[in-house]
Amino acid sequence: MRAFQVTELGQTAYTEHAVRPVPGKGQVLISIEACALNFADLLMVKGTYQEKPDLPFSPGMEVAGVVVDQGDGVSDPKIGTRVAVFGGHGGLAEFGVFPAQLCVSLPKEMDFRTAAAFQVAYSTSHVALDYRAGLKKGETLLVLGAAGGVGLTAVELGKLMGATVIAAARGEDKLAIAAQHGADHLIDTDTDDLREVVKSLGGADVVYDPVGGDLFTAALRSCKPEARVLTIGFASGDVPQIAANHLLVKNVSVLGFYWGGYLAFKPSVLTDSLAQLFEMYLSGKLTPHISHEFPLEKAADGLELLRARKSTGKIVITP
Repeated sequence: MRAFQVTELGQTAYTEHAVRPVPGKGQVLISIEACALNFADLLMVKGTYQEKPDLPFSPGMEVAGVVVDQGDGVSDPKIGTRVAVFGGHGGLAEFGVFPAQLCVSLPKEMDFRTAAAFQVAYSTSHVALDYRAGLKKGETLLVLGAAGGVGLTAVELGKLMGATVIAAARGEDKLAIAAQHGADHLIDTDTDDLREVVKSLGGADVVYDPVGGDLFTAALRSCKPEARVLTIGFASGDVPQIAANHLLVKNVSVLGFYWGGYLAFKPSVLTDSLAQLFEMYLSGKLTPHISHEFPLEKAADGLELLRARKSTGKIVITP
């Protein structure tokens, strides 16, 4: 089969001669129609992600496709079922094996491209804002990296939950997309003083931060008393150090959040979230944004766009 693989840590290659996998116990074989890229794929290529598959492997965490074979002990999903799955890796290939219990059947109204781009981005923001931070109607939500894969969904969902949304991103083009998805106020992090602008708007009740670095520090200092700061990731490459006295003075909470972690200890949180999100999508409340699409042999171009932070919304690879 064709596949895009990590041959050595930091080295990738496209091949037309990869071994087609065979599903083991509890697994299904999926003919992959679409795979959405995530920042964590870049970390996995470098070997700095918490999961380190054996070489060679295909990155690609979230896929959508059709079940074409079942391993021992699998009765559902049935062969021929259209599914999406967050499998950790293996998505940048024509076929992949994934745990059957992680597969989610797709509504007939949802195409494969949308399904691949939907799971992690929307459910990350939904679980973070609703389950972890308890965002309430009338509160002010500050979203950093607001035009990125997860940031844009946080803008959209925050607005649906009744919050006033402040979107922070780099450049007018990205901010325009955040505005289209419901942002009430815009901050250009290339030119504006984030802390001062947020404070002029009354401060933030909840901060959604997939960026880290100096923006985390500025956002923390713009918080209202009893604010909640969600650490989603560190796209800047800089993991911030937290001055505990800043938390104490305003009774601020910093909440760590790793969506994939719930797969191991509380998967019902994710399945409940996805069920609610599918209903929102089917009722027309959510509008997934895919900025770029590449064939499998151009997967490296998609990863480079992600690394350079030149994309908005999601990047999808279609084997």
